[in-house]
Amino acid sequence: MDRSAVAAVARGGARAPARAETRGERKERTRQAIMDATLALCEDSSLVALSLRQVAKEVGIVPTAFYRHFASIEDLGLALVEDSFVSLRAMLRDVRRTDPGYGEIVDSSISVLEEHVRSRHSHFAFIARERSAGPPAVRAAIRHQIELVERELATDLARLTDSEYWSTEDLGVLSNMIVTLAVGTTEAILSARPEAEEAIGDQARTQLRMVLVGALRWRSGELAAADQVERGRTPTHQAPTP
Repeated sequence: MDRSAVAAVARGGARAPARAETRGERKERTRQAIMDATLALCEDSSLVALSLRQVAKEVGIVPTAFYRHFASIEDLGLALVEDSFVSLRAMLRDVRRTDPGYGEIVDSSISVLEEHVRSRHSHFAFIARERSAGPPAVRAAIRHQIELVERELATDLARLTDSEYWSTEDLGVLSNMIVTLAVGTTEAILSARPEAEEAIGDQARTQLRMVLVGALRWRSGELAAADQVERGRTPTHQAPTP
């Protein structure tokens, strides 16, 4: 939403509503206008450089009205982080809920990510910036949301893989690899020209397939056992001690 539309949303738009708004609806509309205004302002800056008065002016409300919705700019940032992730996490869970094959998981997950980043570009541009430049509490909230994605993925991977061959720790490592790839893909889409987005998605699908091909051959504990054998084996170029 552009800046000129934000204040109109807060005021209720140009046309009169078909029915009178409730107090709760007005409050929710203003709250959303504050969040939209913050995303617009953060396109040119970071949350740490944003003032409450700037946001209030952008929305067209008095500064004291801000506190009816958020305790501080940092609190507003936390709400934006939650809002950015909640629907993405739900959509990714839905992809895995129907017990699809690995190929379908790859294609559907990347497609969901691509569409979500396109439709909520300002949200994820905000996340990409604030992940490293935001207030400490906001950076921590972003890390927490990414960790939640990893945990939910690890839980579903446990259901989709053979538990006989996979430890809980290794499932966590695999989910971390996949989510790290997804984060990198998101940041690449955000910074790319529109005509390059398809190639980025295709590359992500290939990378994810490579990860899963290796994962399907993985057996937890085998590498550690092989290392122990290797360390205890007499080198072939030395004669054994008599």
